[in-house]
Amino acid sequence: MSYIKPAEVINTMIDTGTAKANASTLQMVIRGFLGGAILAFATTLAFTAASQTSLGLAGALVFPAGFVIIVLLGLELVTGSFALSPLSVVARKTTAARMLSNYFWVIVGHLIGCAAYALLYGLVITKMFTDMSNPLIQMIIQLSETKTLGYKHMGSEGMMLVVIKAILCNWMVTLGVVMAMTSKSTGGKIIAMWLPIVIFFAQGFEHAVVNMFVIPAGMLLGADVSFADWWVWNQIPVLIGNFIGGAVFTGMLLYLSHHSPTSQALNVKATIKSEPAAAGAVTSKGGGL
Repeated sequence: MSYIKPAEVINTMIDTGTAKANASTLQMVIRGFLGGAILAFATTLAFTAASQTSLGLAGALVFPAGFVIIVLLGLELVTGSFALSPLSVVARKTTAARMLSNYFWVIVGHLIGCAAYALLYGLVITKMFTDMSNPLIQMIIQLSETKTLGYKHMGSEGMMLVVIKAILCNWMVTLGVVMAMTSKSTGGKIIAMWLPIVIFFAQGFEHAVVNMFVIPAGMLLGADVSFADWWVWNQIPVLIGNFIGGAVFTGMLLYLSHHSPTSQALNVKATIKSEPAAAGAVTSKGGGL
């Protein structure tokens, strides 16, 4: 059977979070770079679909393609790690310091990847900054201003709103990460991932990595947004909201729902039982380090 039960998925979440936290700095930055750039590709694909069809839902239906590529290739999205690494810390498989280090270096990679794609994409849609008539240009400018100045003009209520939208966003995004773990087949993983991502994107919630592309791209194209507007009124509160949505509403609630000492003990016994067989196989082949 290709279906994996929730109790087993919890153990996979913990193991995956541990592996992410223990990766080298270079791996984190490169995977973060690729993850950010690929998600930016998917974002402009969604904008193109929405612009050509005049249907926002069309963009939501194609956007998950980037997310699928990232997950299947084992790249990094810090928003996905928000649901995994905290469980590894709770299970004492890694430390909070390693978790935070992973977040930092992956975000650095995201920023570089998104900036690189924003520059290259900007050169394309403006024809080397000689033609500003492409309708996608105004779409990106307007969206970047809405995602920053729109909240700024609302004051404290705007700050609360952006955090709430970020919580709702990553609740769904991290469910996409977890849903991929419920299937052993590639096709099953793709379908399972696609559903929650469509839900988040179609409703205009706030995703930190998407915004690492959209807002700088808008600024590059002429949006009236400052660096402070970007970070104070979007990037920082969205990262906070995304963390809450992933760590609490997906990670911890699923952990409390399905994790049990019994299932963990069974996994440990299975591992111990398999070790003698593995050792015998190595001995029979005359292998060694």
